Amino acid sequence: MQEICQILDELVPTKEPYNRLITFVTDRAGHDVRYAIDATKITRELGWMPDETFNSGLRKPLNGI
Repeated sequence: MQEICQILDELVPTKEPYNRLITFVTDRAGHDVRYAIDATKITRELGWMPDETFNSGLRKPLNGI
């Protein structure tokens, strides 16, 4: 979330930083707190590497803004 807000602050500045719009809510019981992917196995066994970093991938759809 913070990364998206930082990119928007650069591309579409406003009076207040975008991260001020983030509000946290209590997690619902039975739901995962975090979703993550560990790509080490695909890198190790197949030699695959992503073409984009997380941050460059975030910037791509926002470049037209």
